[in-house]
Amino acid sequence: MADRLSGALRSLRRTEPATQPPLRLHLSPSPRQAAERPIDATVYRDGHPVHTSATLADTHQHLHGRTDTMAWIGLHQPADAQLQAAAEEFGLHRLAVDDAIAAHQRPKLERYGETLFVVLRAARYLDEAEEVEFGEIHLFVGPGFVLTVGHGSTPDVAAVRQRMEGDPQLLAHGPEAVLYGVLDSVVDGYAPVVAGLQNDIDEIETEVFRGDARVSRRIYELSREVIEFQRATHPLRDVLQGLMAGFEKYRIDEELQQYLRDVADHATTVAERVDGFRQMLGDILAVNATLVSQAQNDEMKRLTEASYAQNEQVKRISAWAAILFAPTLIGTVYGMNFTHMPEIRWTLGYPMALVLMALVCVALYGLFKNRDWL
Repeated sequence: MADRLSGALRSLRRTEPATQPPLRLHLSPSPRQAAERPIDATVYRDGHPVHTSATLADTHQHLHGRTDTMAWIGLHQPADAQLQAAAEEFGLHRLAVDDAIAAHQRPKLERYGETLFVVLRAARYLDEAEEVEFGEIHLFVGPGFVLTVGHGSTPDVAAVRQRMEGDPQLLAHGPEAVLYGVLDSVVDGYAPVVAGLQNDIDEIETEVFRGDARVSRRIYELSREVIEFQRATHPLRDVLQGLMAGFEKYRIDEELQQYLRDVADHATTVAERVDGFRQMLGDILAVNATLVSQAQNDEMKRLTEASYAQNEQVKRISAWAAILFAPTLIGTVYGMNFTHMPEIRWTLGYPMALVLMALVCVALYGLFKNRDWL
């Protein structure tokens, strides 16, 4: 198989344009590095472990020519050479191997001949950080074997294996039972995430109506997590629908069909809750924007009212200053004590000046009062 892959790659490089990068499988050529990576492989018969293998070749040897055994091989962030060796031993398709190496795939279900390739995205809620941590697991399910490739800390495949080994009757159903166990573990892991996100949304609602200035940032960050969670849960429904569509064709055991339908129901419930979370966050963001706008309007109103009150005081002060300015001007002119001034020796000059000042003041007061300055 390695020779056929190398020939295919050389052919692609000759026919592709010079501007296009060559197709690569990202497979490491170092078998020594592959041997040093931990391999968790167990052979089962009738749901009971009968052999633990240290290498892929040893596992394949125990499966060769036998139809009553199944191997479960677990790899965690494997080297390229490990997956190349697995592809050679179990006939895995190069495109699926390339996806398993690159990771960061959306949940999907693909069939390559007799081998089923499934990508799942697991999630875990971190209470202290109030964040969602995502992991990824790829499964190759073929005749008599299951190969799981984990990326990230979730899900805990070892815990799934331990639980499955505690139920030999279920594990005796073969590779499809392992696929069910991993699916069930991934979907069950969504429940704490849903509860954590619901709690965060409740806290955000309280902060919004309390007027916390930092709530907008938290809404944005939580919205990103919900969208990422939605990307993990929505395609999973199509994966499960695809599995259930093949029940009759691939003669899946009736009991296992019921288990998978139960997982599909839980996955649908989770997807609907996540859709509701996204809608709720959109509504909360709109309410928060309305409240912020209302608070800004109230502040502008308060500043406007304060400015209006200040202007009223300025008008009153200006009006009284104008009223007092007229008699002050008259008194100042006639207080200069020049010898030659009009009416300075007139007997009625002093009363006339007082009357003039009073008339000017009354006239100005009436004018300002009429314009609501006083």
